[in-house]
Amino acid sequence: MKLKSKIKTFKLNFGPQHPSAHGVLRLVLSLSGEIVKKAEPHIGLLHRGTEKLIEHKTYLQALPYFDRLDYVSAMAQEHSFSLVVEKALKLNVPLRAQYIRVIFSEITRILNHLMGLTTHALDIGALSPFLWAFDEREKLMEFYERVSGARMHAAYIRPGGVSQDLPLGFLDDLFLFSIQFLSRINELEIFLTKNRIWKQRLIGVGIVSKEMAYTFGCSGVVLRGSGISWDLRKCYSYEVYKNLNFSSILGIYGDCYDRFLIRMEEMRQSIFLIIQCINLIPNGFVKSQDSKIQLVLKENIKNSMEAVIHFFKTFSSGFSVPKSSIYSAVEAPKGEFGVFLVSDKSSIPYRCKIRSPGFFHLQSIRYLAKNVFLADVVALIGTLDLVFGEIDR
Repeated sequence: MKLKSKIKTFKLNFGPQHPSAHGVLRLVLSLSGEIVKKAEPHIGLLHRGTEKLIEHKTYLQALPYFDRLDYVSAMAQEHSFSLVVEKALKLNVPLRAQYIRVIFSEITRILNHLMGLTTHALDIGALSPFLWAFDEREKLMEFYERVSGARMHAAYIRPGGVSQDLPLGFLDDLFLFSIQFLSRINELEIFLTKNRIWKQRLIGVGIVSKEMAYTFGCSGVVLRGSGISWDLRKCYSYEVYKNLNFSSILGIYGDCYDRFLIRMEEMRQSIFLIIQCINLIPNGFVKSQDSKIQLVLKENIKNSMEAVIHFFKTFSSGFSVPKSSIYSAVEAPKGEFGVFLVSDKSSIPYRCKIRSPGFFHLQSIRYLAKNVFLADVVALIGTLDLVFGEIDR
C-alpha cells in the first residue's frame, strides 16, 4: 500500500514575549522552512476600553488617556484631542500657545523616531545607535519635565492652549540642543545608512506599493515612503505650520530602507521647525482667556463674582461643549492620529472614536509578510513603527 505524504506548514507564535515584537503583538506565522507563508496578527492583549472610559469623564479628565495611547509620542495625541475640542467650541488659541504646541509636536516627533529607529537597529543587531539615541532622548525628556513635571505623560497641551508658559531659559537651552543634535543625526547616518549589513536587511523588504498604501489607509512615513505626498501639516496647516518652511520627504520604492531614510530626514526637518519657532515665537497668553473654558488663577477672580462661579463650575463639573459631530487629526510621528468626537451639550463626550495610524499599518502585515524570510518579519515590524497602546486602546 502506497502512503500519501502531506506537507504541513509549521505554526510559530511570534510574540508577545518576543523582544522584536515591540509590545504585545502576537503574530501567528505559518512557516515552510524559513519562509513565511502566512502571517496572522492577533490583537487585544492590551485592550483597556479607553474610548468607553473617555465617555464617562469630563473633557479635561479625558486628556490624560491620550498620553497613554502611543506612550512614545504623548503630546501628539494630546494635541489631536485638544484641536477637536477647540473646533467644537469654536475656540481661538493664542499665537504664543500655537508656537509652543508646534515646538513640542516636533520634539515629540524626534523622540518617537529616536526610539523607533534605534530599537529597530537593535532588532537587526546594532546596539550602539540604541545607546546613543537614549542619551539624546533623556535630554528631550528633560524639556518635557521642565514644562509639565512629567517625563512621559505630560498633559501639557490642553483645550484652549497649554497648561503653563515656558520656564525661564527654556528656549535658549532648546536652541543649544537643536544645534548639537544635528551632529548626532550625522553620527547615526555614518553608522547605519551605508552599512552593508543594514542595507542587505532593509532594501527590497516590506515593499508597500501606492495601491496598497491607499487600500489600507496608511499615513505618515509609511504613506510617504511609497511616494505619496500627504502631510497634514502642509495639507491642512493647523496651528502655525503655514508660517514655517519645511519639506515633506518622499520615498521611491516603498521598502523598509526608504522608511528608514525618511525618518532620519524628518528629524532634521523637525530641528529646522523648532529653530524657526524659537526665532518667531511672540510674547502673550498661553491659554484662552475664556473663563468658561479655562481654570483661571484664584488671585485673578477676587473682584468678579461671575469669574468665581465659572471657576467653581469648571473645576467641579468641567466645561460644556455645544452639540456637534467633529473630526480633527494631526500629523503624529507614526501617521494621521485623529479623534472623532460627538458632543451632546454636556460636559462629558457622548462618543469618542480614535483613529490611530498603527491599527491601519498593522493590518498590512498579512500581505507584506507573505513569502518572506522569518528574519525579514523583524525588519518589517520595525519600520512600521508599531506601538500597541494606540492599536488595542
